[in-house]
Amino acid sequence: MSALLTDPNAWAALLTLTALEIVLGIDNVVFVSLLAANLAAKSGRTARQIGFALAFVFRVALLFALVSLGHLRYPLFVVFGDEFSWRDVVLIAGGLFLIAKATFEIHREIDVREDSERRLSGNNNGIVLVILQIALIDLVFSIDSIVTAIGMVQDIEVMIAAVLISMAVMYGASGSVAEFIVRHPTTKMLALSFLILIGVALIADGFDVHIPRGYVYFAMGFAALVEAFNILARQRRARRSR
Repeated sequence: MSALLTDPNAWAALLTLTALEIVLGIDNVVFVSLLAANLAAKSGRTARQIGFALAFVFRVALLFALVSLGHLRYPLFVVFGDEFSWRDVVLIAGGLFLIAKATFEIHREIDVREDSERRLSGNNNGIVLVILQIALIDLVFSIDSIVTAIGMVQDIEVMIAAVLISMAVMYGASGSVAEFIVRHPTTKMLALSFLILIGVALIADGFDVHIPRGYVYFAMGFAALVEAFNILARQRRARRSR
């Protein structure tokens, strides 16, 4: 370990891998922020802390498992001539989960008018559910990032350090994004549409149809920019009406 601390190549690998882990974790930040926005401020912070702690443990365990096994992409079964591995199964299941979760939330936002007392903010079971969802979906999002880490770096200490730093950055970003969603409720519907888009991309990856993430991030960025203009316009109209 001491040799790694003085090795410029190890530091370069750490910085590069950390940057990639953060970029690959953007989808996860959107999902966690959306879940935390359903909770009260204190409960949301607690859910993020416990959820990300569990997610870090799961990622490190997955990292050690993949380093030792090294055959996550090994064909598990064949359907109509197409081979499916455990990675494909996890990506497809995760994509279906995101689409189902986003559809349920959109339905609730449009058709269901619940009192604040009945929402997750005051429900301990709701907090536990959010924590479990954060940890579960992080496992799905971590597949590509962990495989990327194994492909880029040989030293597992560097991999773990990169995962730790990226998780800390994602935790900090999720709080700010969640607060923004609470202040601007219309952005929640936009975030839910992002989840559907991400879910479709994950399912496509599971069927070996890769959608370049640059296209996905461009669509998300363009939609977010339009929403930012809408927020500014609403704020100006509100100031003029006073």
